[in-house]
Amino acid sequence: MPDRGVGMDESAERTKVEFREWGAEPFAVAERAGKPVLLSLSARWCVGCHEMDRETYDEPRIAANCSDGFVPVRVDADRQPRVRERYAMGGFPSTVFLTPDGEVLTGAGYLGQDGMRQVLDRVRRSWDEKGAAAGTVPRALAGDPTPSGDLSADIVERLTGRLRDLSDERAGGWGESQKFPLPGAIEFALKHDRETALRSLSAVSANLLDDVDGGFFRVAENRDWSGLHHEKITDVNAALVRAFANAYLYTGREEFRTPAAETVEYLTTTLWVADPPGGGRGAFAGSQAGDETGYYRLGATERADADPPAVDETVFADRTALAVDALLTYHAYTDDDRARQFAERALDYLRTSLVEDGETVHFRAAGADGETAPTGLLADQAAVLGALTTAAQVLGADTVAEAEAVADWTIDHLHDEGSFRDGPADGPALLSRPLRPLDDNVAMADALLDLAAMTGDDRYRGVARESAAAFAGAADRFGPQIASYGSVVSRLLEPQLTVAVAAPAGSDLHRAALRVADHDVVVLPDADGERFESGHAYVVRGEEVAPPAATPQELSERVAELL
Repeated sequence: MPDRGVGMDESAERTKVEFREWGAEPFAVAERAGKPVLLSLSARWCVGCHEMDRETYDEPRIAANCSDGFVPVRVDADRQPRVRERYAMGGFPSTVFLTPDGEVLTGAGYLGQDGMRQVLDRVRRSWDEKGAAAGTVPRALAGDPTPSGDLSADIVERLTGRLRDLSDERAGGWGESQKFPLPGAIEFALKHDRETALRSLSAVSANLLDDVDGGFFRVAENRDWSGLHHEKITDVNAALVRAFANAYLYTGREEFRTPAAETVEYLTTTLWVADPPGGGRGAFAGSQAGDETGYYRLGATERADADPPAVDETVFADRTALAVDALLTYHAYTDDDRARQFAERALDYLRTSLVEDGETVHFRAAGADGETAPTGLLADQAAVLGALTTAAQVLGADTVAEAEAVADWTIDHLHDEGSFRDGPADGPALLSRPLRPLDDNVAMADALLDLAAMTGDDRYRGVARESAAAFAGAADRFGPQIASYGSVVSRLLEPQLTVAVAAPAGSDLHRAALRVADHDVVVLPDADGERFESGHAYVVRGEEVAPPAATPQELSERVAELL
């Protein structure tokens, strides 16, 4: 197993820069001293971040300049996602200069020694000339209304066309430069342009899957999938398990099941935390670092004698919840018992250690007792809600009441002006300004649609519709990176397909319902015996109800009749 990574604060401490922790205090210090803030956004998995610590921040004169002329602050981008979303310069490391009020003076990514000297001098001159007046607020935080509009089939059609037009028919995937796996685009395309989806999945499998240790790398730098960035992030791997599992559902082809199976193995071994902070039966680690030693250039035999990149054992709510959802999805289509067992253990940790009264704690980490974790973040709430609704469908777990608590808390605390904010509207610097991230609004809307179908509460569907409509005015500009928006719009425009199974979870009828050839179907095991005849399944599409099915074959016929 890989060595476990040190905390990012320890990485900062190894430099000669006097970094402070994120909070109100360094901004107050900057105000009193009349200095700009130097914000260093880093990630534990980021090779370039570690290199910049060694090569730039550890140079004595640069370190002295940073510490004397600025108030330097180090932020772990994974542990403080609201800081990341407001200040990241397109990747990590991000080097951002701020006023004492948190407004942005300028920013860059990785800076070597020469580049850092130039930027430090330029910022100091600008500060001496203009002071805080040189600061700006990013457009997304300006408080402008979201680009609302009407939901229509045109949105889905245009997005389908854009995915087809931007698809790389030669190399697979989307785009002409960096290649990200984009599992959300793949899941949308599986229903609307399957050939493109399957071609992209094949390219992801051929180029990003580590065929020795398992797991998917995060990104390839070039159009031909060369220039791999070798970090492996839990949420990316979880989303790809689900995308490959859904491709297997539609095609029955082993070439899509096998990568999912190998990634389940990776998640439940390398990224498994058997003794998570606070106790429990296990959870998923946050990431495995990129390659600083040439490990991934080694063959299988050579790797056996080498030290793998470090694993960050921080348990993040959103990443663990996404892994639970993915493993349960894979189990639903394959009966894989290992996936189910690990998903159940991690689900138990979510329920007992990360969620209380509907509010989610962003992370738990060993040795972080003095570190305050953010709570009530939209990304966490959406992912946890998705895991709870999936568990009810696949396992027959008693998670619906908890799902309602998570949904209600999120709506009550984060939903206003027609959409969801990314978290509580408070905190130092620009954290007090609301940010309404489209991708997290989409994830929450998708989970709310499942919950609405499970509970019969149309309020959840109404909030999902309102949140999707809040961004519809800009839908003609959406591309593959946000194709999941099209999936939610499609679900809102089409009648919900639901299968109520008046039989226990794990029964033949229930297993057949989970394998209906539509990954947006909502399955209700152990359906109410007063409404449904025991031993039968009922397919509902909007107001249409098919005759009861007593066997998997009859169920398949009923679904075909309605579709």
